[in-house]
Amino acid sequence: MIIEQIYTGCLAQGAYYIESQGEAVIIDPLREVDQYIKKAEKSQAKIKYIFETHFHADFVSGHIDLAEKTGASIVYGPNAEPAFTATIAKDGEIFNVGSLTFEVLHTPGHTMESTCYILKDETGKRIAIFSGDTLFIGDVGRPDLAQKAANLTQEDLAGLLYESTRKIMTLPDEIIVYPAHGAGSACGKNMSKETQDTLGHQKLVNYALRAGMTKEEFIKEVTTGLLPPPSYFPLNVFMNKMGYESIDTVMQRGKRALSAEELEVVANESQALILDTRSPETFVKGFIPNAVNIGIDGNFAPWVGTLIADIKQPLLIVADNGREEEVITRLARVGYDYTIGYLKGGYSTWQNSGKETDHIESVSATDLTKIAANKSFHLLDVRKKSEYLSEHVASAENMPLDYINDTMAEIDPNIDYYVHCASGYRSVIFISILRARGFDRLINVSGGFKAIKEKGDLGVTDYVCPTTLL
Repeated sequence: MIIEQIYTGCLAQGAYYIESQGEAVIIDPLREVDQYIKKAEKSQAKIKYIFETHFHADFVSGHIDLAEKTGASIVYGPNAEPAFTATIAKDGEIFNVGSLTFEVLHTPGHTMESTCYILKDETGKRIAIFSGDTLFIGDVGRPDLAQKAANLTQEDLAGLLYESTRKIMTLPDEIIVYPAHGAGSACGKNMSKETQDTLGHQKLVNYALRAGMTKEEFIKEVTTGLLPPPSYFPLNVFMNKMGYESIDTVMQRGKRALSAEELEVVANESQALILDTRSPETFVKGFIPNAVNIGIDGNFAPWVGTLIADIKQPLLIVADNGREEEVITRLARVGYDYTIGYLKGGYSTWQNSGKETDHIESVSATDLTKIAANKSFHLLDVRKKSEYLSEHVASAENMPLDYINDTMAEIDPNIDYYVHCASGYRSVIFISILRARGFDRLINVSGGFKAIKEKGDLGVTDYVCPTTLL
């Protein structure tokens, strides 16, 4: 028997490969499915089933492509209504894979079709539960994503989630919990960095599994402190439920190498967004005018999904040499399938062509202190509201990057603004978006709040009345 968790850190997502006696099952696969096919071929195993725990919101699953390439059956739990051929399992239904069995455990709450799969060995012993977004390590799934589809309130869904987690709690303490996500995912609010644990330990440390907890207490705790989900979540649910283009087609379209002249023509003809995925430190020194920076080495996919509202927006990529395919793949994982080419040779190709370039002015925390001492200045903190409330420069105005499209009207294009986040990643995204819209008086604070705090000259406070926030 083989149980392998295939964890993708940039999405905080866990897919699973389980194999026994020449047969294999994949649980919650990512969009790029060749990795699973190669793994099975190496073991001379046949992929028999693709188990989906629910219609995912934070990434596009590879279930359709994987089924087409392998002949494996896609399996969902009760209430699922996909637009493609799939097995809709009953609660308690058994699936055999080699000498192993998987028992379907319907666990509505996160979504109505949410389902866990209990793995039993050849003796019938329950050894693992693949809990999807129902039970995480340290948390449970958020109950607010499926309200519209289920015609229920988040409190109603939280009540169902309470009943589902109590079903799970009757399983043996030694059973291993394998969730679909870990810390960093927006599918929960208190997830651990650990990616597996025993159920018994979770009963001791997971607030949502507290002994003696009433349904009313559970509903209150689970629904308190939920942040709005990223705007691309419903779009990913739609793709996972209704279908999508093959990843092979998406990759072929995106891997079109363009010269500087060709990129300029394509950008104008298609109204494509030029997405520069280099590091913010490199981007500020020089970039194609109107390009938007979202660095591939940061929290890339969630920020793309939050800030690029149209999932069908044509994209042209500027990337570090050799990373173009990685960028296209990571965009496709969250449903951004319309990459139509990339700049061959990267930004240096544009520079060497003699075409116009742009840059973003940056100042250090030391420079900022001098500027603040000599004149009145405007400081924008683009971190999340919770970060700002925790600690911020007393004179800073909070304008979270998440809501830039709603708050940009508050910025006076005739005033200099000094912009910072925690370390510099988000502030450069913020400035690049506004610069592409004609705001050219935004200055980046290198090193962000961390550098400002270490300098210690601007006055940091740890509380502000929430009503003053944008």
